[in-house]
Amino acid sequence: MIQIPFSISVHDLAQRMGHASAPQIIDVRLADDHAADPRDIPGSVHRAEADFEHWVMALDCTRPVIVSCHKGFKVSQAIVAKLRARNWQAASLQGGHVAWEQAGLPLLDRTGLLAVGIKEGMVWVTRRRPKIDRAACPWLIKRFIDPAATFLYVEPDQVQAVAARTAGIPYDIPDVPVSHVGADCSFDTLLKMAGIANHAPLAHMALIVRGADNARFDLAPEAAGLLAVSLGLSDLAGDDDHGMIRQAFTVYDALYAWAARASAETHNWPPKA
Repeated sequence: MIQIPFSISVHDLAQRMGHASAPQIIDVRLADDHAADPRDIPGSVHRAEADFEHWVMALDCTRPVIVSCHKGFKVSQAIVAKLRARNWQAASLQGGHVAWEQAGLPLLDRTGLLAVGIKEGMVWVTRRRPKIDRAACPWLIKRFIDPAATFLYVEPDQVQAVAARTAGIPYDIPDVPVSHVGADCSFDTLLKMAGIANHAPLAHMALIVRGADNARFDLAPEAAGLLAVSLGLSDLAGDDDHGMIRQAFTVYDALYAWAARASAETHNWPPKA
């Protein structure tokens, strides 16, 4: 049963992003338009209209699909019509990529990511027993950079070797591009590479992650809480690194929702009559 309108605004899409059930964003800009602007809506994947019958099979049928083309006209609407004919929850992005840019919403910089070998469907490799930065980075990658990414956790001295063997990206270890830089965490580094460090909710989260990872609780009052929850999740997960990450994603989904929409809300006791 189709439950979303035929088209949605860029601000509506922005409000729906950053959590497990967020819409799948399919960028169907023509090849020339896509090549001319090396920036993408965060979390989107570029697909050719002509290959529809191939890539539609890989979509998650439990989540809505938002289709964006250059200006939101014939290309995206044709794809949406095809999806809705198959009873998918699908909508066209009003104004497309141009409207998203004109609204000042965050855009992912493909150039910065490709410069260090980051592209769609990458394998990411890091140390076992993730706690904070090694949980925050996979969340950021899956939600905003590469929804198709996969993650491997190995012994610290094997990260580089496994990354080489799997054609993967090593991260959060010394002497690799995606790592700590001065006081910045790997989370900060990824945000800068992707060109979305100024997106206010993610910038707020970066401060919390940095404070928790470096025991700098003066940076954000939430940092001590994130550290406590992260260490608790790690203790409960034991050697189940992927289980820990699944639980941590819920925490980061909630942090993003709070930073994006609920940080001004207060809670008081006793309740008002």
